[in-house]
Amino acid sequence: MAQKVISQAALNAPQVHAELNRIKVRDGELGFRAQKALDYFESLGTLDAKTAKDLFEALGKLEVPRLRDIHFHKIIDLMPVSAKDVKTVLQGYQVTVSAESCKKIADAVAQYAK
Repeated sequence: MAQKVISQAALNAPQVHAELNRIKVRDGELGFRAQKALDYFESLGTLDAKTAKDLFEALGKLEVPRLRDIHFHKIIDLMPVSAKDVKTVLQGYQVTVSAESCKKIADAVAQYAK
């Protein structure tokens, strides 16, 4: 039986970690691959889901031209705290961001970095 994709949405690592924990509580245990993914996310020690959501909203309020949700999720995954690191993270996408915008993004991320 073929499975049908209902919807697709970009997620960041803290959201996936929270979702895997929710599924584990609901089902009692995870499958092999899901458990491996959960172990990986626990070893990362990233932000919790609420803090990641707050950072996502803060990045959205910066109103940087041409940046979309997928870019914000990647920034949250990698947590670049300098303008140079932000530029490096965004090089993987076909988007150009000004040095001033990179600095604003880095400052916003630095407020949430541990």
